[in-house]
This record gives sequence, structure tokens and C-alpha cells, in this order.
Amino acid sequence: MTQDTHVTDGSVVTSSRGLNRRTVLRGAALGAAAPLIPTTAATASAGDRGRGSGSAAGSASFRWLGTAGWRIDVGDRTVLFDPYLTRFTTGLFNGGFDARTPLQTRPTVVDAHIGRPELVLVSHSHWDHLADVPHIAKTTGARVVGTETTYHLLVALGVDAGQISVVKGGELLDFGGITVEVVPSLHSRNKKCAYFAPGTLNAPPTTVPSTISDLPEGDTLAFQVTAGDSGPSAFLMGASDFSERAVRGLRPDLAMIAVPSSTATHQYVPRLLRALDTPGVVVPVHWDNFEVPLNGSPVRDPSMDLEAFLAQVEKVSPATRVVFPDYHTVYDGDMRPGSD
Repeated sequence: MTQDTHVTDGSVVTSSRGLNRRTVLRGAALGAAAPLIPTTAATASAGDRGRGSGSAAGSASFRWLGTAGWRIDVGDRTVLFDPYLTRFTTGLFNGGFDARTPLQTRPTVVDAHIGRPELVLVSHSHWDHLADVPHIAKTTGARVVGTETTYHLLVALGVDAGQISVVKGGELLDFGGITVEVVPSLHSRNKKCAYFAPGTLNAPPTTVPSTISDLPEGDTLAFQVTAGDSGPSAFLMGASDFSERAVRGLRPDLAMIAVPSSTATHQYVPRLLRALDTPGVVVPVHWDNFEVPLNGSPVRDPSMDLEAFLAQVEKVSPATRVVFPDYHTVYDGDMRPGSD
């Protein structure tokens, strides 16, 4: 596929000859290491599809925190999902991965992005999802919702056990106007159908976790967060696999879908979109190099085939609008650029 790219009024405009389409991606480019790709031309919004109401778009805002992370603001209330902001180097993206890399948190970096959260949702316990959660929990008092493994790791890392709600999937939790449905899910797999640091904890670790290998996956969850009675509802994934039976009937307005790095999961995108009843808006996540600081533009993980992901969404659900997010844009409940 060949492309022409230029910048107009601070936006990046990409014209794709191969797909014969054109779109505007607000904010930063996808990074110099990867070409920009277009989103779909369809303009159907969540309200058009009968899931939420058109007025619900202004009741919540969304900020991508990179990787799988999100900050969702509903009025003056903040929910975080998988907030990994320190983004320290492990060698993962340069061929020198070191599983003994020490865990790190940079408080000034984290605090600049999180607001004052009252709720932190954790999909699983790998470092690129959990490493900054102890700092956030201890400094803000936010309630953390996650697996038993997440519970044991956080307590070992100094978080008050009373702040943590252990869930397994299937729970429908009401946080006073913000509803959280916990969805049992699965971790993504590489070309060998394996993944880093599997395993669960049913008791506290024998020593305080100090390296990334000390944080096992510990089972994986997805979450559907709904603002108020009329939405919007957002389906949030931390890894690129899922339980097809578990997600059927969710029908979210927005689907934040993790991009796969391999084809190990059979027909991942088509099955997921059909199970979710082809959401009006799909937002690809977990496709960026999460060892590059958030103060720049997203740089694509070279293992991620965004063009193939887009093509699969278009084939299964041509009316779906695909939004490739950036780090610096606040989106409204329809995932259209809004104001801070």
C-alpha cells in the first residue's frame, strides 16, 4: 500500500492510494518509525446504532494513556484502566529483552496524567499494566478492581488490602452512576502460542516483587464501563484474546480492542466484532512502543500490522468507524476530538 502524508492545521492527513480513502487523524502522527494509515470513511456513531443516546457523548471523555491504558472522566469523576505511564526500558523493542529488568515508577510522569481517580481497573498483572498501580493506589486512595493475583501483588507492594476488590468475571458493579461489568477474558499469545510470565497467585509472593518477571499474568479480565443510564459504554481490553461466549450480548458503544501481534488466535478480529454485535466505533490499542515516553507521538510496535487490523474490521463491519488515538487528544463519548 502506498500513501501520501502531509500536515494541515496541526492535523495529519493521510491519503491511501491502495484503499482510495482519506481521513484526518487529530493530534500526533503514529510515529516516524511507521507510516500513517487511514481510518474507515464510515461516519456512523454510537447514537446512530441505538446503543447509547446522542446526548451521552458529552457526559464522558476519554484519554488514551498508551498501551492498553485509558483515563475516563465522567463529570468530575475519574476511572483509570491499566494505567502504565512510566514506560521504562526492558529491551523488548530492540531485541535485548531482559526479564530481570527492575520495576520502576516515575511519580511526576504518572501524576501528570491521572487526575484524581476514584477507581482503577486492572486487566492483568504484567508490568505494562500493573507497574504504576501501586503508586496510584497509595497516593490517591483509589479503589483497585482486579484478579486475586493482582490483589496479592499489590498488597506485597504496600497497597492497603481494603482498597482492593477481587473479581473473577461476571460481576456487575455499581459505583454510584458508573457501572462496571467485569468480563472473564484471555491473554494474547505469540507465534508459538505462548506468552511472557504466565501463572497465578493464590497467596502472597514469598518476596516483594522487584523485577518484571515477578509480575505473572494472573488471569486476564476485560471491563465494560458505562457512564450513567444512557452511556456511553466502553469495552476495554488489556490483551488481544477473549472469551467469545463471555462477550456476547455486551453491545458496547465503543470497543477499545487490543491489536494482535500474531495470528495465533483463530479469526480474532472477526469473531470479536461479531460477538460484540459490530460496535459503531472501534479504537485499536496496545499497538504502540510502550518504552517511548508519552510526551511525543505514538511509535508503532513493529510487530503490529495495523493495516491488516483495519482491513479485517472493514470486512466484517463496514459501517464501523475506526479511530486511531493519540496521546494528546481528549475524546468525547463518540470518540471525536473534544476539549479538555
